Amino acid sequence: MKIKSLYISAQEKNVGTLFVSMGMMEVLKRNLHRVAFFRPIILSKNIRDKDIDFISKRYNLDVNYEDAYGFDIDYVEGMIASKRTDELINELIEKFKKLEENYDFVLCEGIRRAFLTPTIDYDLNMLLAQNFGSSIINIINAKDKSVQDIYENILIENENLSAHDCSRFATFVSRFDDKEYLELKQKLEGDDSNIYILKEIKELDIPTIEDVIEVLDAKTELIFENYNTRIVRGFKIAALGVDNFLDRIQEDDLVIVSADRSDIVLGIIGAFYSNQYPKISGILFVSNIRLHPNIQKIISGLKNYNIPILSVHTDTYETVKKLSHIYSKLRVSSERKIALALGLFNSSVDIKAIEAKIQTQKSEVMTPMMFEYKLFETARQNRKKIVLPEGTDERILRAVEIILRRDVADIILLGDEDEIRENYQRFGLDLSKATIIDPNKSNLREEFSHLFYEMRKAKGLTLQNAKDAMTHLNYFATMMVHLGYADAMVSGAIHATADTIRPALQIIKTTSDVSLVSSLFFMCLKTKVLVYGDCALNQNPNAAELAQIALSCAKTALAFGIEPKVAMLSYSTGESGSGEDVEKVREATQIVKSIRPDLEIEGPIQYDAAIDKEVAMIKLPNSKVAGEATVFIFPDLNTGNNTYKAVQRSSGAIAIGPILQGLKKPVNDLSRGCSVSDIVNTILITAIQAGQK
Repeated sequence: MKIKSLYISAQEKNVGTLFVSMGMMEVLKRNLHRVAFFRPIILSKNIRDKDIDFISKRYNLDVNYEDAYGFDIDYVEGMIASKRTDELINELIEKFKKLEENYDFVLCEGIRRAFLTPTIDYDLNMLLAQNFGSSIINIINAKDKSVQDIYENILIENENLSAHDCSRFATFVSRFDDKEYLELKQKLEGDDSNIYILKEIKELDIPTIEDVIEVLDAKTELIFENYNTRIVRGFKIAALGVDNFLDRIQEDDLVIVSADRSDIVLGIIGAFYSNQYPKISGILFVSNIRLHPNIQKIISGLKNYNIPILSVHTDTYETVKKLSHIYSKLRVSSERKIALALGLFNSSVDIKAIEAKIQTQKSEVMTPMMFEYKLFETARQNRKKIVLPEGTDERILRAVEIILRRDVADIILLGDEDEIRENYQRFGLDLSKATIIDPNKSNLREEFSHLFYEMRKAKGLTLQNAKDAMTHLNYFATMMVHLGYADAMVSGAIHATADTIRPALQIIKTTSDVSLVSSLFFMCLKTKVLVYGDCALNQNPNAAELAQIALSCAKTALAFGIEPKVAMLSYSTGESGSGEDVEKVREATQIVKSIRPDLEIEGPIQYDAAIDKEVAMIKLPNSKVAGEATVFIFPDLNTGNNTYKAVQRSSGAIAIGPILQGLKKPVNDLSRGCSVSDIVNTILITAIQAGQK
């Protein structure tokens, strides 16, 4: 029987309950539109619950905060002490059922047993799960425990659930020592398969610059986008002279110093930009002393300066005392840690098995979040190797870290290895799992040059020109894809579209069934994802080319889980108009029908008739596409490009693309104004395309 709610239960503190809640919410939001998060018991009604706030903001849940929890601990313990437990349970059931009636699924997160008074001699979480009718996910803490102890705890928990007729959905063993992983796996052989081991990841417990700011109530003298997520592995007090102090700094240190120690400040900055010293995470000024104007002037004149500088009014002793109580907090803005945590979750859990047990009935609704989560999971299931020629761009490096931490693709970066490593370390990133290739030093360059010469010599290319071409990163990357050293390529963050596409057309070329390369955008609206083509490449396609664009877009849509209902757009619907432009669309529609008689297609049709059911009933009442179109083919680039931008800006839609189609192997182009999120999505889509070849 499929289920509509889950109850996450943990006996101890700091076992990764929020981590498991986040992983499960990823699975749910990938499949369901309306998901609620509920905590039956919170610590205090006067302090906002951090888990509720995090899950609600991260997954954009439309649940009011007051509806997302039952009661606080004081109320619960008071009711139990006065022997009104049944009344308490009924009140909680009423709150839970209200959510269950209004949402597709409810994910519950229980209270840790350690927070409850010792006089409560039964498992309250188990009692609540029973009465909610929820299957239980129990979390067992493996930290500082032997393999035998962990194994016995698993057996005890399972027997306990069975004795109380509770349905166990899965067991998570968290914070497990990597060295003992295989030993526990061997002990669990033959046991229930729904036991998942989550290895300990130390970085998740390491505080960040943002944690420092919060604990100290520090002022940000200089801070940069994404730099509040830099980790702080240790603290160094600058009490020595600069000569001796520089020998003491280590990677990701926060340096605590008085602002009037100009020698230390300049020494730290110099060391940060030197490849001979570790990269610190930031500088913290104490005692409310201001930096000398001359030093400020030096810093403001530095190109690409990016060391965060904080300040506090307390002295060194008080500051260090406060820092001794700092801990890592997971925030919605903690993208680096979130990516790391989700990568661990997805690599440790049988996602398909979980989805099969959860109520995931088909829905016509597809939100941008659902679409994006599906991209991550689809790419992860068929892992591919993507080459990125623009290895020095900061946005590329940040996107690559997310991809690597989410464990969804392998990455090759092109460029000078020392420069790339220097850059990502300076940005506080970890790209150690990426492969870096310098085309100028690679043995592949000679092979690529001679092959390219053989491919193009009939067109007048000389061997020297072929060698010159392979000095260009995009040509080198394209040849890597062509010869199978990589599965696909993404470029365009700092290169023009032509620089990305030209090598692909010369080397990879189009598939046998395609006459031209075209593009599409995935337009993620509030509750649906549409396909727009061609809005980026072909300026004024003729009827045959327009038909080819429609066929390619329909094929791509289907590959990404969108049922293709194709609207061939024009300023006229059906037989209501005439003219050269209308006839081109009408002819293109007939060509598509002759090639793919099974494809649902309508044209010519106006945009309003294609997307609005009420308009469709008036203009084309018998059409299977009108009012329900999912693939929109524009008659020319002018119309398509302006329309996608108008929809994007006026409706708040997320436009993912342009995505190229028709090549033998995937190559995709980025906008030079792309964001980190744009790059991540394009890499995911490119990896999925590579898996379809």
